[in-house]
Amino acid sequence: MRTGGAPAPAAEPVRALLVDRLSDQLALILAEQIDSGSLQPGDRLPTEATLANMHGVSRTVVREALHQLKSRGLLRSRQGSGAFVEPPALNQPLAFDSRVLASMTSVVQVVEVRRALEGEIAALAAERATRAQVSALRSALRCIDDSVAAGGDGVAEDLAFHRAIADATGNPQFALLLGFLEQYLRDAMRVTRGNEARRADFAAAVRIEHAAIVAAIAAHDVDAARCMAARHMRQAAQRLAEGGVIVASAMPARRRTTGAGKPAVQQRYK
Repeated sequence: MRTGGAPAPAAEPVRALLVDRLSDQLALILAEQIDSGSLQPGDRLPTEATLANMHGVSRTVVREALHQLKSRGLLRSRQGSGAFVEPPALNQPLAFDSRVLASMTSVVQVVEVRRALEGEIAALAAERATRAQVSALRSALRCIDDSVAAGGDGVAEDLAFHRAIADATGNPQFALLLGFLEQYLRDAMRVTRGNEARRADFAAAVRIEHAAIVAAIAAHDVDAARCMAARHMRQAAQRLAEGGVIVASAMPARRRTTGAGKPAVQQRYK
């Protein structure tokens, strides 16, 4: 740890910020310096004015970036002295790198995270869902259709549908986790649903996949629920590629599947 309270010297070239979400980008740069040890516990950051000049941004952007790092426990303000790097916390808060919102590649990565989670969430829901919870899932599907019919994008309703699946597991931690992820899923889902709305075959496929998940949960078919939920996530990424939103090379390689991997249940909403 350095002593004396003097600002730490810059250990790496200053990068100009040329993209949207400037505060996120500046927070990322400073967090990387903390993670790498360029900024160590006890170091005092340069003043807001100095940081603004170094990175070519406004002091408002600097304040927003510092606020992010303080909320993550990486920095602490001392009245009249500035912002100082905090020692690593024993319990780190859950947070994603802000770059997760920056590109179509990140959209695919978010879909992959959802696929890993939601297959098992759907499987547990199939094992545990009550009749009332199955009814809530069917109601959630109708809400998606109603939103789209009214000219909406269905994003909030789609997220609510997946939360309803999490609720059906009987494990509140899944709902809390999806609630955290929604801040990242929302932008990704706007992209995927916007892409799907441009083609009737895409929109129809999404409805069929959603219905297949609910049918498997209603039948308490654990394996089918897992398969249908994972397939839905996989197909969402495929539709992004087919719609030209992302290039196919950005998608992860998939293992060859047989006909058994196709949805066996195509049920209309009831």
